[in-house]
Amino acid sequence: MTLTTPSDKALVPFVSVDNMMQLIHHIGIEQMLRDLAGYVEEDFKRWELFDKTPRVASHSDVGVIELMPTSDGEAYGFKYVNGHPKNTSEGLQTVTAFGLLADVYTGYPVLLTEMTILTALRTAATSAMAAKYLAPKGADTMAMIGNGAQSEFQTLAMKAIIGLKSVRLYDKDAAATEKCARNLQGLGVEVVSCKTPEDAIEGAQILTTCTADKQYATILTDNMVGSGVHINAIGGDCPGKTELAAGILSRSDVFVEYPPQTRIEGEIQQMPEDFAVTELWEVIAGRKQGRTGDRQITLFDSVGFAIEDFSALRYIRDRIKGTGYFTELDMLADPDDPRDLFGMLQRAKG
Repeated sequence: MTLTTPSDKALVPFVSVDNMMQLIHHIGIEQMLRDLAGYVEEDFKRWELFDKTPRVASHSDVGVIELMPTSDGEAYGFKYVNGHPKNTSEGLQTVTAFGLLADVYTGYPVLLTEMTILTALRTAATSAMAAKYLAPKGADTMAMIGNGAQSEFQTLAMKAIIGLKSVRLYDKDAAATEKCARNLQGLGVEVVSCKTPEDAIEGAQILTTCTADKQYATILTDNMVGSGVHINAIGGDCPGKTELAAGILSRSDVFVEYPPQTRIEGEIQQMPEDFAVTELWEVIAGRKQGRTGDRQITLFDSVGFAIEDFSALRYIRDRIKGTGYFTELDMLADPDDPRDLFGMLQRAKG
């Protein structure tokens, strides 16, 4: 089965940053978050069909550049993404990304798209999808610790997918909290700005940590976390970067995307190699249990995995059909005679 593009020629649809923003407003951000969660959930249910490999990372003293590839046998996708925490102080994004989807049968690309905004959406959608299975029943209050670029997306995804009513914000940079609170005004969620992380987690059933500094940090100490909560740990995403005290992990049932990657990059890099975890896809596919009791602490140790990006690419490919939210790029050399690439070059001579 081959994949088709919106073009009838060898042109590749490209979704720019402006295209992506207009598409989001056209669909509605909460609807798009629900849609993306649905696509991720569908792909997690067929997890075993996918090629799986930890992301290919190139580390430097100032950050990391990564490629995240996967394929389901019919389509192939990858994301290019960087992580440079120092960029914020220079007025630059910490994370930027773009992605490509290709047809396995021909090898031809069928979509090229920005993924800086799309990654924020798919990360938030995946968090809320996990919370649907792992958070306490009726959870409606979240502590959002780390109020940077992800915080509004995380909040709106929890609202759209599990019915979040209130978010309690904390960041060591008060300006980040002010920014997040301002952006969330009028979007249907009660916003409470807090002075300390302890204040933020008071009364919250979901604790989300999302900080950017590449260090072994302790955003949540063991004594801060009581029974019955769901922890959504999304800030740790590379070796040498964590947010939770190891004691919290010891008391929690930990759920991960792909253990060989998470043991290198996630919170569980602090734990012994045989530390027990459950793969989230097994819960979604009905093979393992998620939340089993009121006093259980569940922890989604999320580092982001290529299948989630694949789901997002697949969704964008489907949604741009029949719209004007893309441009066509002449990326593929396509001579009339496939053996005469040189002749095509010569005929283009002015």
